Amino acid sequence: MHIDLIQKAYAADLPPETKLLLGRILYNIVNPLITLALGVAIVVFLWGVFQFVRKASDPKEREKGGMHILFGVLGIFIMIGAYGILNLILGTIGK
Repeated sequence: MHIDLIQKAYAADLPPETKLLLGRILYNIVNPLITLALGVAIVVFLWGVFQFVRKASDPKEREKGGMHILFGVLGIFIMIGAYGILNLILGTIGK
């Protein structure tokens, strides 16, 4: 005799239309926005490096350059993380 003491829950699958819509939204809207934001973060980082090197004699300007470098690196990591999370979601719902 077999008795199940723990109830099992099964998740319902998304309808194909919903999967298609989510995939199109992510590929056509969200991914280009992430790419644009990543490009902006790279430009901010490079601008910070340029400021840091060009105005190395002025401590105030060097600090501004260092902050741009920091924000650029943070932006790059955040955008790469967002891209990874979106790919995880797409892989989970089955595109």
